[in-house]
Amino acid sequence: MTIAEIAEKAGVSKSAVSRYLNNGYISEKKRSVIQKVIEETGYIPSSQAQTLRTGKSRMIGVIVPRIDSDSISRTIAGISEILEENNYRLLLANTQNRPEKELEYLDVFKNGNVDAVIFIATILTNAHKRAIKNCNVPIVIVGQQMNDVSCIYNDDFNAAYELTKLLINHNRNKLGYIGVTNKDKAAGLERFSGFKKAYNIAEDYVEISDFTLDGGYNAAKRLLSRKSEINGLFCATDTIAIGAVKFLKEQNIKIPEDIAVVSIGDSKLSQIVSPKLTTAKYYYNDSGKQAAKHILNMINKQDNHIIQLKFGFELCIRETI
Repeated sequence: MTIAEIAEKAGVSKSAVSRYLNNGYISEKKRSVIQKVIEETGYIPSSQAQTLRTGKSRMIGVIVPRIDSDSISRTIAGISEILEENNYRLLLANTQNRPEKELEYLDVFKNGNVDAVIFIATILTNAHKRAIKNCNVPIVIVGQQMNDVSCIYNDDFNAAYELTKLLINHNRNKLGYIGVTNKDKAAGLERFSGFKKAYNIAEDYVEISDFTLDGGYNAAKRLLSRKSEINGLFCATDTIAIGAVKFLKEQNIKIPEDIAVVSIGDSKLSQIVSPKLTTAKYYYNDSGKQAAKHILNMINKQDNHIIQLKFGFELCIRETI
């Protein structure tokens, strides 16, 4: 079945069928009759042919650092919802937290295999910045901030600052910090900077962790082995905090009576773990939706200006403080 045959059966022009298939303007009468013929014949348009006709694949490349993350899954859900509404497909590239794979996918996507790229970033090295600036298709960064590129990110600094002040206001005067490497500007540098603005911490009270439960568990173990006087603990992510809470409970340390714990993310686990985590809620789903909307506007030439959209946060005060 071809477009010409669809047009003949529907009694319309080939251009009308083409506009229908590509979501162009067409009268409701013609749209209805074309749709009826397509449903009766079971016609499925060739994606390759559509790409050749329009110069668009209707596919968006989405680069993620990992897929087993609550925050990333919520962001992807927001992206997917908007793309599906607009008949675009999502091509997911999981880099497993390997910067070299991020650069590889940026190189693969930049030459037009997709219509645009949404990059959920954790670090932005000089090599990343060069690859982003050399990208030949529209690109939006989610989760990190970079000048001269459209970015959608969170207010990490102030979220960390407010959580730290919350600890202090609950009479916690010996605070410890467990966080990720400063190579991650958002979850690393920005959150640690917000913490330090509220509380002047000594280096001995800081432990580095990755984004895993085991990382949080082991970091808490190292930190408490040398600083048993700690009565308040800031964890850069919910996952790190849940690992730390597991260690504290195994040591029969009461939460929050002995040590209060706060974190960032408002993940599903933070709401069901015992005790429930005090955390900062981020709007990951909404940020994904905004990234998808903006990238589609860029593709359709409706909005080519650079946006720098910072999402706020909400403190969720629960049982760990």
